[in-house]
Amino acid sequence: MSIKLEHINYLYDEDTTIPVKALSDINLEIPDGQFVGVIGHTGSGKSTLVQHMNGLIKATSGVVYFNGQNIYDKEYSLKELRSKVGLVFQYPEHQLFETDVFSDVCFGPKNLGLDKEEIEKRAYDALKKVGLPEEYYFQSPFDLSGGQKRRVAIAGVLAMQPEVLILDEPTAGLDPKGREEILTQIQTLRRETGMTIILVSHSMEDVAEYVDRIIVMNRGSVMYDGKPAEVFAHYKELEEVGLAAPQVTYIMHKLQKAGFPVSLSATTVDEATEEILKCLEI
Repeated sequence: MSIKLEHINYLYDEDTTIPVKALSDINLEIPDGQFVGVIGHTGSGKSTLVQHMNGLIKATSGVVYFNGQNIYDKEYSLKELRSKVGLVFQYPEHQLFETDVFSDVCFGPKNLGLDKEEIEKRAYDALKKVGLPEEYYFQSPFDLSGGQKRRVAIAGVLAMQPEVLILDEPTAGLDPKGREEILTQIQTLRRETGMTIILVSHSMEDVAEYVDRIIVMNRGSVMYDGKPAEVFAHYKELEEVGLAAPQVTYIMHKLQKAGFPVSLSATTVDEATEEILKCLEI
């Protein structure tokens, strides 16, 4: 078991006369190696939720465990936790500050007190994992495109060799090609390393193709938690809270209503194609 949240509540502006409840009684377990999508509209609590997982935000009440240890224990090292549970923010500019890309990726492992050879090896390995061409390694990160900046930000976290990688809206602001490239790279990374990946998004389309499990947040609570097909079966309820299932879900429902014996469990284009071909063979 990697991450466990028990009865997590969080209030913004707790010391004021009008505190805002951002999270309400969250209970979740995320096992090692799972690829999880956290979905929700703006203000649903999804970013606040994942920031509890690496101790960036401390719960108003409740407990967070990492590998069986209470991260709120006085003797627990939050610095060590953040080297094991890496968080890539929605805006990569918030994590980039060195004069060149390579120095930026070296920053994390340097803070771990590693020797120069190990630091540089980790940086090179991380940059290769995210698919950034070597021609950009010694350019300013601020001269890169949005997608390239995200790759650098991800590499900076990977250089710490985390057990868990949390990505908060990694495709925000990217064009369709850039979104697909980033998500495919994340999927490849998960396949090659076996690490736990938590992908935060407001788009069902972004996660449908890749994740094992979807957690839907709404008004600070977990609305649904299950496999993609289980979650998308509630597409009408999702619409009521400002979300929508992937287009494939709607197409399969229409086909079934039209009399085609397709499975409604198809959530990706490949799965839908397979189902439709089966029908045509009958």
